[in-house]
Amino acid sequence: MDPFSYHLSVERQLSPNTVASYGAEVSSFLGFLEGRPAASCSSDDVTSYLSERSKVLGKRSQAHALSALRCYFDYLILEGERKDNPCDKVDAPKLGRYLPEVLSVQEVEAILDAVPLDTAVGVRDRAILEILYGCGLRVSEACGLLVSHVDFDKGFLRVVGKGDKERLVPVGEPALDALSAWLDLRPAPAPGCEDFAFLNRFGKPLSRVSVFKMVKERAMLAGVRKDISPHTFRHSFATHLVENGADLRVVQEMLGHESVLTTEIYTHIDSQTWQREVLDHHPRR
Repeated sequence: MDPFSYHLSVERQLSPNTVASYGAEVSSFLGFLEGRPAASCSSDDVTSYLSERSKVLGKRSQAHALSALRCYFDYLILEGERKDNPCDKVDAPKLGRYLPEVLSVQEVEAILDAVPLDTAVGVRDRAILEILYGCGLRVSEACGLLVSHVDFDKGFLRVVGKGDKERLVPVGEPALDALSAWLDLRPAPAPGCEDFAFLNRFGKPLSRVSVFKMVKERAMLAGVRKDISPHTFRHSFATHLVENGADLRVVQEMLGHESVLTTEIYTHIDSQTWQREVLDHHPRR
């Protein structure tokens, strides 16, 4: 592991995905500099790089790239290689309010009901979908779920989220029943994988890519044509809670958001729902 990645992973305790994406962005930037040292580059260099990246990246990805570079220059300052951060003089791209794709309750039920339960794979996939929607987990959290972190008696999961932060998430009977049914059929775990809940046919933990592929296939077979991912179930979980009157702070805790400002996006989704209802049914629409 290179020193910058070590700094991100060990000292800042960022997730492996963030470490990888930041490292890739910094490598791209260093390649853009064509051998010139990053320790002496200017804000103009950063601006030129982001301008070049804007040809292939959307605004949100550009903002992510700037965040990666800002983190890298902060690291160089800590190492005594720079005294300033050139990113401080670079304006981040203005982002519109991002409203994620959300499934209706009927669409969620259609996807769940379309999963056949006559094979072990079907039982496993149904359990994953029930957990994603029933608990609002990130796909990495679902893939990393441990059997020892499931309290079947009290109805709670202990979830390890970003930065290895743990939280307790209540889980309902449908998800617990689906998970229990899968654990009864789970294949023999590979060495060191005994505690992982969701395993592939080789007894190893499922990958994020496998779950992404499964979700898209199950949605397509259910006739749901929206462009969805595992995260869509997390968004739908939060949106449906807010629509039904759940306190925003409770939803924040369930999702593992550091700030309630992040969770507030679901109030905007809810407002879109009732706005559409009003406009669709008003005689003077």
